[in-house]
Amino acid sequence: MKIDFSKDNGLVPAIIQDAITKNVLMLGYMNQEAFDKTMETGKVTFFSRSKNRLWTKGEESGNFLELVSMSNDCDDDTLLIKVNPAGPTCHKGTDTCWKEKNTPSYGFFSALEDVIAERVANKDTKKSYVASLFSKGINKIAQKVGEEAVETVIEAMDDNDELFLYESADLLFHYLMLLQAKGFTLKDIENELKARHK
Repeated sequence: MKIDFSKDNGLVPAIIQDAITKNVLMLGYMNQEAFDKTMETGKVTFFSRSKNRLWTKGEESGNFLELVSMSNDCDDDTLLIKVNPAGPTCHKGTDTCWKEKNTPSYGFFSALEDVIAERVANKDTKKSYVASLFSKGINKIAQKVGEEAVETVIEAMDDNDELFLYESADLLFHYLMLLQAKGFTLKDIENELKARHK
């Protein structure tokens, strides 16, 4: 890997990203020595501008950043370092230096989980289909998942892709409701699938 350390007093920015969640955790700086030590130990090491020395993240807290991969940008003067964090990354105890939780996001599906939770909490059964279905109990929610699964299978055997996608969306939506009714989220399903993956 070619890195141009010549532009800023021998330092390059190092963007730290969680290898699993893809969240940005922090920004640090590396010189050649910090880069070499990171590659040698597998623990991300920076050059601390305030302490004027090498600093391995976690050397005091134990919250190391385990190196997964490293790549440089198109100008060879910025690093993207993917890590597995062993605890909070920020020295103030938060997951990230932007006070954000380092939780996985499933894009729109995560937003949809939040909407479902909010509708269930508000319990407005007259305005919300979700609240109305939850008010009928878990058996009714499970029954709806079964109905949508059958409709999805029927459309899968037909040639109408538009109807297949429509029913698939209905199935997934109702399944997200069933997960919440049982006290689970997509994260729990991800963990189960990871445990099976070999």
